[in-house]
Amino acid sequence: MTETTNSRNNRRYEGVKFVHNLEPDYQNVRLEIPGEIHEKIFTKLSRLYGKQTANEYMPELERICKVYYAYKTEEIVEFTKALNPKNRFTEEDVILITYGDLVREEGVSPLTTLSKFCGLYLKHTINTLHILPFFPYSSDRGFSIEDFETVDPALGTWENIENLETRYKLMFDGVINHVSSKSRWFQRFLDGTPHYKDFFISYDSYDKLTPEERSAIFRPRTTDILTKFYTIDGEKHVWSTFSKDQIDLNYKNPDVLIRVIEILLLYARKGADIIRLDAITFLWASPGTSCANLEETHLIVKIFRDVLDFVAPHVSIISETNIPHEDNISYFGNGNDEAHMVYNFALPPLTLHTFYTKDTTRLTEWAESLRPPSETTAFFNFLDSHDGVGLMAVKDILSHNEIKFIIQRAREHGGDISYKTDKEGQEVPYEINITWFNALCREDDAVHIDRQVKKFIASRAIALTLQGVPGIYLHSFFGTKNDVDAVSSPTTKRDINRKELDYNILIKAIGDPETLTSKIIHNMNALITVRTKQSAFHPNGDQEVLRIQPEIFAVLRTSPDLDQHILSLINVTDDEMQVTIPMKTVNISKQKWYDLISQDMYTFKEEEISLTLRPYDVVWLEPQ
Repeated sequence: MTETTNSRNNRRYEGVKFVHNLEPDYQNVRLEIPGEIHEKIFTKLSRLYGKQTANEYMPELERICKVYYAYKTEEIVEFTKALNPKNRFTEEDVILITYGDLVREEGVSPLTTLSKFCGLYLKHTINTLHILPFFPYSSDRGFSIEDFETVDPALGTWENIENLETRYKLMFDGVINHVSSKSRWFQRFLDGTPHYKDFFISYDSYDKLTPEERSAIFRPRTTDILTKFYTIDGEKHVWSTFSKDQIDLNYKNPDVLIRVIEILLLYARKGADIIRLDAITFLWASPGTSCANLEETHLIVKIFRDVLDFVAPHVSIISETNIPHEDNISYFGNGNDEAHMVYNFALPPLTLHTFYTKDTTRLTEWAESLRPPSETTAFFNFLDSHDGVGLMAVKDILSHNEIKFIIQRAREHGGDISYKTDKEGQEVPYEINITWFNALCREDDAVHIDRQVKKFIASRAIALTLQGVPGIYLHSFFGTKNDVDAVSSPTTKRDINRKELDYNILIKAIGDPETLTSKIIHNMNALITVRTKQSAFHPNGDQEVLRIQPEIFAVLRTSPDLDQHILSLINVTDDEMQVTIPMKTVNISKQKWYDLISQDMYTFKEEEISLTLRPYDVVWLEPQ
């Protein structure tokens, strides 16, 4: 990797201020939209709304872009000019997923505590913070937003967010599929305010949506698609994909699209380096279709991309779509016109299947097919999150019995299952709700704690090895176990993996080398620290998944400049395994290989790599 790239990425660690102006500079900043940019956006708007409507709304879209641009500092303008799209993401990028208040300290704002904790324990490990929705909300742990433009006072202020921006890249949530029923927008709809009349999808009668139309809708929930509300104009039945408190926006109304673009640019101005499009697959509703993954949804994502590429090219889009794998990766578009990153939803259940069966075959078969469509895109390799282990992505990868087996094992480990309704009206499994530690290690397991830690770290090593950008939920740095209290009286099954931790108790546990918390965080930090220094783990580095033997997950990574090779070998079993790999298999004939993790040197003869892997061993071998 070049010095230029390294110094660009290290800006976040050097405390360089990288925030927008507090006030727009309309006197000295002028923005002219080139004809080709105008035409790209106009063409997509025309496909959505017709040419006449597109002509009516283009001036407002241009105005929004000009307003945002007036907030940009000269430093940001120069930075974006020099941005190399191929190095948008590098091996240094590791994303922490967390709520703003997962770690709490009495008398201190949660965002301040989060900043302090990351600075003390994750400073050299993660460089990007994904703070889950930090806006005022009414339900669903932040995903039923009342106000898109305000930081929840219970968490902190915009100043707290901007202070984090000086030290980390930030991922903001664009929860733009729906709003809270308590939001100002929906209250204006209930009040009959003309401008908001078509902000939502509503019917005068429940029967306006036919049984056939209902059965065709792809749903991630078992609740009714319509929720009854009383408005100034009488009874209305309103489209609500996720819950009675989460009201879908009506993107058939161009006013909604324009307003959402303005919000996304506000996020860019407030410090977002990545914008996560939450549940984006459900954006466009069209009765008679599945109302999921429609062409119109992809067009809207492309418009978001066009706008950001033009005025905020340093901001990336990541799509979050818990749907079958091929549909999920369709949000890459052609590799240059939709999402920069896509959640790799098949990875978590395939990893569980691998460790449950002690067999890497299914994971290896799938990983062999992984290819980002361009050098400007990357997979987001996560194993756990604030939700659960989604099952939709492996629907066409694993058999029905294999998925059933994963569910059975997860239940034995204390997990629960969330369901959705299929076309026949039957409830089918949608996701597993469990902490990642308990997904791998049972509470009543008699295995020694050190063996449990090795197993846990081996699973994380898979996501750290594969081509892409790794994401890690904060609880995985501690080996958090299932929140039994939350399960006993749940508001949602997902609360099992959302336990809030006391800062002082957590610090004490980390300081005691005999605790699970301490062992996990120190092993995680050590592994990630090694990873972020290896150019072979650059997202654009080549990846060759090797079929060695079922018990070993083997991947050869090569840096974009071809100057580093790393052979990753992961034993997914609790048995000692002898591994032999002909050097012609990796096309590298070197006698000496160095393990970057253990710092051991191996000398191999007779043109083969031969070594013994202990239970759950991970080695990253570099030829010398």
